[in-house]
Amino acid sequence: MNTKSYFFQSFAIVALALVAFIGFKQILPDKIFSESKLDSKNILIDSLLLESVAEDSLSLDKDSIAKSEEALNGQKIVFDQTEGIEFPSETFENYKGYQYLISFYEKLYQLEKNPQNKVRIAYYGDSMTDGDLIVQDVRTNYQERFGGNGVGFVSITSESAASRGSVKSTYSKNWKTQSYLNVKRPTCPFGVNGHVFFANDKSNSTWVQYEAGLNKYSTSLDNATLFYGRSSKTGKVNFIIGKDTIKKSLSPNGLVNTLKVSSGSLKSFKANFVQADSIPIYGFNFDNGAGVHVDNFSQRGNSGLPISMFNADVMRAFNNSLKYDLIILHYGTNVLNYGTKNYSWYEKGMTKTVNKIKESFPGVSILIVSTADKSTKYDLEMKTDSAVVPLMKAQKHYALEAQAGFVNLYTLMGGDGSMIKWVDETPAKANKDYTHFNQRGAKAIGNLLYGQLNKGYEEYKVLREKRDAEGTKPKPVRKARPDSVSVTKDSV
Repeated sequence: MNTKSYFFQSFAIVALALVAFIGFKQILPDKIFSESKLDSKNILIDSLLLESVAEDSLSLDKDSIAKSEEALNGQKIVFDQTEGIEFPSETFENYKGYQYLISFYEKLYQLEKNPQNKVRIAYYGDSMTDGDLIVQDVRTNYQERFGGNGVGFVSITSESAASRGSVKSTYSKNWKTQSYLNVKRPTCPFGVNGHVFFANDKSNSTWVQYEAGLNKYSTSLDNATLFYGRSSKTGKVNFIIGKDTIKKSLSPNGLVNTLKVSSGSLKSFKANFVQADSIPIYGFNFDNGAGVHVDNFSQRGNSGLPISMFNADVMRAFNNSLKYDLIILHYGTNVLNYGTKNYSWYEKGMTKTVNKIKESFPGVSILIVSTADKSTKYDLEMKTDSAVVPLMKAQKHYALEAQAGFVNLYTLMGGDGSMIKWVDETPAKANKDYTHFNQRGAKAIGNLLYGQLNKGYEEYKVLREKRDAEGTKPKPVRKARPDSVSVTKDSV
């Protein structure tokens, strides 16, 4: 009898302790538990990722995966000429795919010859690029070399608005937002940023305000332009610039419409939307019209799969105005934690994403950035998560199949165990979650990414000048394929 009593008393004590811990955790300082600046209440997981994981059997045939990896690593990837240029052959192990970035590199080459030209990059990512981390450093590197001023396209609302330094934005709390992470059938099509916003509060003012940031090459808001969608009803927007108010009408006739706030540069402005509740609002673009511009389309919790839901007609309408030359897909953080090392389901889904991009932005170069290193505790010791390398190889596989360039961020930052070093070194370059980079680390990653892209560009210039010197006649542009490697969807 006493034994049972002691058991129930012990159980009650443990239960009460657990409840107390959970309760106190809510009011204790966050830093006790994590050094990450991410606001977990705003972290979303996209519905397509959850569906893909649920449908996947999570089976793992280690023998077939090992054999296919061995076959891939043992063969050369030989490229067809594009415009008379052929990069040296590669192996799957060291694959970078500069050959598939030729159209982007040619645009840079023309920009270098004529500074009035323009090159534009769309950088899609997850929480790794939240608050313009990494992307702002890629942008700065390109603008430092090739010219350009401005932060590019900025959404109406954002979870990271308060932490972003490259542009400051505040907004009223009565915006209705639909995101491609958790809405399959939006009221109106998503914009190029994966969101659509509605000023649907008729009783209160719905507004957004922007102020130029302090980052280099973003100290002014150049050629501020509003992007909005189609509607059967018109609306109005009042732009408040200093002491002046400029009243303009919204004419939502096209799939995508633009409205310039004013010509030239601004330091700040406020936009009040009036009787515009039925009009889809997408965001504002800021650039000076020359040089390189890089748009950051980050979204916490994103796997990359939701891009496959884009409306291609709407994307082409955006592209008519923005004219992209390179689209970067930087994902992986939200794909690692689902108890599997067989990512064939993710390859299949991301192949749909890449195909949607090709349909939406014809002729654009595509770059896949792999997952970074991530550490997990095994037997009381922090080690590289066992899912990192399989996911990285799967990302490399679909990059090769999709004829996209590839950045192996895992090896670029140091490979096995590198995240531990980035966290533990002084000063630290990553947070204690052993997943996300801090400001210092993000800058280092941005520089590494730019470095690899620029190395490919320098090689391209040599090959191009050699072609011109030899008088090689460029062949018609055709779809390039690796000659000597056969890749199947279940290879990795």
